[in-house]
Amino acid sequence: MISKEILKKVRKIEIRTKGMVNSVFGGEYQSAFKGRGMEFSEVRAYTYGDDIRQIDWNVTARSGDPYIKMYEEEREQTLMLCVDISPSGLFGSKSQSKRDLAIEICAVLAFSAIKNSDKVGLVLFSDVIEKVIPPKKGRIHVLRLIREMLTTKPEGTGTDIGEALSYVNRLLNRKAIVIMASDFQDDNFDKQLKITSRKHDLVNIIINDALEDELPDLGLVPLKDAETGKEVLVDTSSSKVRETYQQKRAYQKEQLRNKFLKMKVDTIELETNTSYVQPLMNFFHRRMHRY
Repeated sequence: MISKEILKKVRKIEIRTKGMVNSVFGGEYQSAFKGRGMEFSEVRAYTYGDDIRQIDWNVTARSGDPYIKMYEEEREQTLMLCVDISPSGLFGSKSQSKRDLAIEICAVLAFSAIKNSDKVGLVLFSDVIEKVIPPKKGRIHVLRLIREMLTTKPEGTGTDIGEALSYVNRLLNRKAIVIMASDFQDDNFDKQLKITSRKHDLVNIIINDALEDELPDLGLVPLKDAETGKEVLVDTSSSKVRETYQQKRAYQKEQLRNKFLKMKVDTIELETNTSYVQPLMNFFHRRMHRY
């Protein structure tokens, strides 16, 4: 039985994200994610001004009159959401956690997809595959995906992005849009990332929280790794400790950006304490200008 609280959360996300899709993102999504290509539609009689390269010579020879081939864009696509639900996603220094933000941005993309008659599927993962929902169309299906993202409790304790990407590559037979939403607290996934980016239209959404970038001056503080459970006592009153931590975090983020840039994988960086609207709009515009 689904609790009233969960239904209320699902409805709240639907209202907020569908409004943005209808007013802002729906058209941008369609322009940014092109169809798989041109599909033959029909032949028709040649008229003055038509491209002679489109002439169907077989039909023309049989009929004695020139005919050309007509094509239309194969628009329908599959959007596969891969969402990291490992324990580190529960962290959030402001009004929402990293997982909350991942769910909302995925809801925006899912509603944008069904608005354009695309199918949407879901893979939830930690260091194991937690749940898989095959791609389907429709509002009711998207509401189910949101509900699963909200309620699924991970059995795993870590993050294995490579395993998630490998699973998606086995699951999808045709080229699809693959959204990987994670804080990317994992290292060994380069090979799988390359394979996925070749087979599919891969987009990485990096979910960050500002408090992870620098330590506040709070004296001796016990810090616990949400995924390993390891706990250390850190003297945050030391300016050297704070500076070293900040530099290490900045280096890690820059390394991740450079990795995705080198592999030519599209990336969106989001922060829990700022709106995702402008970063998502910037991403859509970059995609549109590419074509």
